[in-house]
Amino acid sequence: MFKNDILISYFKKNKLVETKVLNELKDKLSLTGFDALEYLFSKGIISKTDYINALSYYFNIPSINLDLLSVDFDFEQYFSLDVLQKHNFLPICEIDGSELIVAVSNPEDIQMKSIILSSTLKKINYILVDEEKIKKFLSSYGASKSTKNALDTIIDENAEKLASIETTEILDIQNAPAVKFVDAIIKEAIPLQASDIHIEPREDKVVVRYRIDGDLVKRAEFPIDSFNAVCARIKIISNMDIAERRVPQDGRIRMEIDGEEYDFRVSTLPTIFGEKFVIRVLDNKLFSYSRKELNFSDEANEVIEKILKHPHGIILLTGPTGCGKTTTLYAFLKELNKESKNLITIEDPVEYSMTGINQIQINNKANLTFASSLRSILRQDPDIIMVGEIRDSETASIAIRAAITGHLVLSTLHTNNAPGAVLRLIDMGIEPYLVSDALVAVISQRLIKKLCPACKQSTITTPEQMKVLCLDKPHTIYTPKGCPFCHNTGYKGRMAIHEIMYMNDNVRNKLNSNALDQNSLKQTAIENGMSTLAESGKKYILSGTIAYEDLISLMLGE
Repeated sequence: MFKNDILISYFKKNKLVETKVLNELKDKLSLTGFDALEYLFSKGIISKTDYINALSYYFNIPSINLDLLSVDFDFEQYFSLDVLQKHNFLPICEIDGSELIVAVSNPEDIQMKSIILSSTLKKINYILVDEEKIKKFLSSYGASKSTKNALDTIIDENAEKLASIETTEILDIQNAPAVKFVDAIIKEAIPLQASDIHIEPREDKVVVRYRIDGDLVKRAEFPIDSFNAVCARIKIISNMDIAERRVPQDGRIRMEIDGEEYDFRVSTLPTIFGEKFVIRVLDNKLFSYSRKELNFSDEANEVIEKILKHPHGIILLTGPTGCGKTTTLYAFLKELNKESKNLITIEDPVEYSMTGINQIQINNKANLTFASSLRSILRQDPDIIMVGEIRDSETASIAIRAAITGHLVLSTLHTNNAPGAVLRLIDMGIEPYLVSDALVAVISQRLIKKLCPACKQSTITTPEQMKVLCLDKPHTIYTPKGCPFCHNTGYKGRMAIHEIMYMNDNVRNKLNSNALDQNSLKQTAIENGMSTLAESGKKYILSGTIAYEDLISLMLGE
């Protein structure tokens, strides 16, 4: 039996694809010779998990989630990092000194298997792991190793001698410790998925911290005497004035990492011990997220389907800075982006590049503000407008009137919850009847840390927790612990939770009433189907995805 026939039987057996689709596929593949698995995956008919499981079934190799494995032995005793990255495999562990477990993504790679067998006499047991997860692990390992080596070098150098070298001399020497160290800490941020790099001078040392999953994590420290060289390196590559230390400066860095271009926004701030640097990682590659990847529940998606079908009106995303509001708006724009529509965005800055959409970068020095851009956009025959943020009454007024006059407007506001956005617009001087006519929905969003799947600990709910979670009997929930996989934080990644206030007739009537206040509007919205952020988060506590304490902490921030 051919490979494609076996795969198709697997899909039938597991009811992953309809029989009609499989029959059509079988006829097509018999003529074209395309690989069934790759075709179904490329068309989005099967998921990445289905893809891995099908390969596991065909090759009779167990598939494992690399996130749940601890790779804590010296695998470079067998293979160099270059070889591992070139052929995309990873030794996981030894068993009794006689067996070696190796994670692979392509079991058909004969050259890879030959390299593995020629490098050790041990018995090889293969496990199947997602290709991208192996790449990510190796990239992260390589970046961490590079940072450690650069840090060791900069500490071993004569700090006084290094600090006294002329700036131009430092920058001409590409192998200078400061040059290697700065490049290493920037490159390490990518595989660690850090959003910011903080370089902070203190009294006798400099601390490097990365913001990962919303929290700052210490990654390195070095003597304060070496800081002058590091400062000079960062300022030169970000086009700042290296002689100016008394006032804040802003700059940008463009760097190629693993074959891809990345942008970094750099900010300096004078402190009593020297200049503090914050380097923001700007991921401006083509946007690829979907609503499913952004964790919208089935119930939320039903409401959003209705929201996005509105031909005009205003849709607002609310929440604190850094909660993913703009990312969610891009996911909506991706769905709305059609050849028949004219989409224009006004952003500060443009965070993602999207094909088929006209994107405008705010430039306050040239008086290209949100308000002035929005006025000009209305003369460009737009169908859909995305305003990065409503910051003032002028922008709010123009956006509301654009929504009323036949345009679909998407934007963000900084409010704690969905009902609060209505009162914020009214505080900005928008009449309640205009808000009622224009507003389609308000979506409030928060990011909350996910428990590390490798080390989370189970516990039983206390009476107080049962009361908060509305449970009538004890339930198993989970708490963070910490392991090498999650850098001993207890968490791995973040997820979004949502609160959606859809403006039906009952909510509009309440908005137009004389007794409008946030609590009464919130109660009316709940009575008409709105699930609060707290309610949305509770189910993820009970499923073991997030910690009880983290949800309570998030709610206290409202």
